[in-house]
Amino acid sequence: MAAAAAMLVVIYEIKVRRDSFAAISPQDLIHLQNKGGLVIDLRTLELFTAGHISGAIQMDSAAILSAHRTLQKHQNKPVIVYCESGSTGASAVRVLTEQGFKQAFNLRNGLGSWRSDNLPLS
Repeated sequence: MAAAAAMLVVIYEIKVRRDSFAAISPQDLIHLQNKGGLVIDLRTLELFTAGHISGAIQMDSAAILSAHRTLQKHQNKPVIVYCESGSTGASAVRVLTEQGFKQAFNLRNGLGSWRSDNLPLS
């Protein structure tokens, strides 16, 4: 029983580290954006229109599956994705990485972290 519990803890820790390896803070996002990084809002067009990070483009999460074609010129540049909570962004980073994007990042805790830092929305 104890061995099974220990194994579950190890699996959980591996998953958390894997999912957070590309997670960045709002300040890191600003830094990468200032260095020419592309910021992608994965939320719906309606939510994007209601307020988004300045300079971000809207792309639904399904479009990420073909990002290697539509965003090919950005494959060697920082690409930062965000959603509302960070979970869709984490999945998008994995997809982008598999497609050959060298610097794919997710805004940790999504737009919620941006708001909690009282940063402006457009």
